[in-house]
Amino acid sequence: MIGERSSQVAALKVENLSFSYGRKKALDQVSFSIDPSECTILLGPNGAGKSTLFSLITRLYDSQDGKIKLCGFDVKKQTRQALSRLGVVFQQTTLDMDLTVMQNLYYHSALHGIGRKTAAQRIQEELERLDMYERRSERVRQLNGGHRRRVEIVRALLHKPSLLLLDEPTVGLDVSSRQSIVEHVHRLVSDYGLAVLWATHLIDEIYPEDQLIILHQGKIKEKGSVDVVLKATNTSLISEAFKQITQGEE
Repeated sequence: MIGERSSQVAALKVENLSFSYGRKKALDQVSFSIDPSECTILLGPNGAGKSTLFSLITRLYDSQDGKIKLCGFDVKKQTRQALSRLGVVFQQTTLDMDLTVMQNLYYHSALHGIGRKTAAQRIQEELERLDMYERRSERVRQLNGGHRRRVEIVRALLHKPSLLLLDEPTVGLDVSSRQSIVEHVHRLVSDYGLAVLWATHLIDEIYPEDQLIILHQGKIKEKGSVDVVLKATNTSLISEAFKQITQGEE
């Protein structure tokens, strides 16, 4: 869980993580953990430190203070082992627009050392789960935003990660596409034991069983289950809790 309540190896463990851009502190002593089969929603206004946190977890940035472990592997000392357990969907698409869906996915599989036969099986399986297999021969630029995002989720899952990072993956999508992706990710958590850290500002993407982290000005203001956060803020809705925690602060 987000606290220290479980004895199993956490999919993600962040301890006393701090990071600054010059004199500006982006993260200040951030600590939390996520167990397998947990979907954790990261909420925070613009500038809260969400993107910085994701950049540190994925090693785009190097942490100045604190530790990050993926499935027990230190991202600084055991980078290859740690990042092999990680799947990522960034806010901005990173697919090659001129390649087909299959070409994009085969290329990613090869980068992870997945053989052609195994890759074909996994690609078909994941595309079928998202009703995208019939679109496999289309170039990515022919797909709409929702379908491109589904391909990126498939790509992130091909190497069977233990943790999936989602950086506001539904921004700009229509309601139907958003709902489909939200439901699919929660099924992956409940049915396959995947751990998820999902950065979003859309309250309706939160399920009652999700864990929450509310980040503001680089600090975790509240964390825990939906019920725990509501009780801590004496509110009945997450939107009310979020507003109470972040309002009136510069």
